[in-house]
Amino acid sequence: MHIVCAFALLLVPSLAFAHDDHCAAVRASVSDAGFADEVTVTCIDDHAIISSDTYPDHEMMTGIVGTNEQVPVPAQYAAPILLDPILGTAPLTRDAALGVAVNGVPIYDYTAGGEMSAADLAHHQAQHDTVQTGQLDLCGGHAGRGDDYHYHATPTCMMAQMDNAGDDAIIGWAFDGFPIYGAANPDGSTIADGALDICNGQADATFGYRYHTSADAPYIVQCLMGEVPGFDALPRVRPLTALNGSGASPGRPPRGGVDDLVFTQFPDGRRSMDYRYQGVAYYIRYAPSGQAGCYEFETRTVTNGGVATTRTYCR
Repeated sequence: MHIVCAFALLLVPSLAFAHDDHCAAVRASVSDAGFADEVTVTCIDDHAIISSDTYPDHEMMTGIVGTNEQVPVPAQYAAPILLDPILGTAPLTRDAALGVAVNGVPIYDYTAGGEMSAADLAHHQAQHDTVQTGQLDLCGGHAGRGDDYHYHATPTCMMAQMDNAGDDAIIGWAFDGFPIYGAANPDGSTIADGALDICNGQADATFGYRYHTSADAPYIVQCLMGEVPGFDALPRVRPLTALNGSGASPGRPPRGGVDDLVFTQFPDGRRSMDYRYQGVAYYIRYAPSGQAGCYEFETRTVTNGGVATTRTYCR
């Protein structure tokens, strides 16, 4: 992890970019990457709203070992990106998304152990590291408690799809309004050892500040260095709800992990996540129902003791 004193960032000037120029930059980051057909950007007052269904057009879930027995289901998401970002005095953390990729998929910190404290930020949380514990697919993401797909590390598959792939391409935006780049400086030069701060960011001549991905933890945005009014009200994806009104129970990671996990997507909208645990086959399957936003689920999971069940869940 590359860390410098957070207070050093106070010497960096706040954004010199004009409000309208920042809106244009957010729009361009989505359209130049080739995702304008799936992702919309609407600038309202002091925010650019990046809207999508959080369901990317690349392989998902396959190869996960430390599964939480949740599965990706489309979820409408509207990410508010500040248009007049200002660096703050202390890093902000939350047990939810810190920003959004240009393909509309939310970006979380690298952990899956709840909100990090100030002390947690300075020390690698190996037991909660989603990369090291095998919780992520080869694309850097997985499905969370809301059965929503999101990234916890470098979104490699998305970056490979980008029309403007390269070191100068913005791959996402943090909620504080600052851009996210890959593992090199936008000019292609190597990021100097120790240049990235505790949130995995550094000063930027255009935007005032920028975040990066990295090969080592924290892999991606770990916290927010900008001020975020209404921080506690930032969007979350709620868990699926059964037709009778009860919420879906959370999955529990099977002890020791699973084998041969594969997520298959069929042209008719059916989805199936199949895996083996201690030699026994398990699965989570769903298909769109006749009601908008609802899905017919058939499951046999380690969490529910291997009992095959069917139920309708809705967004």
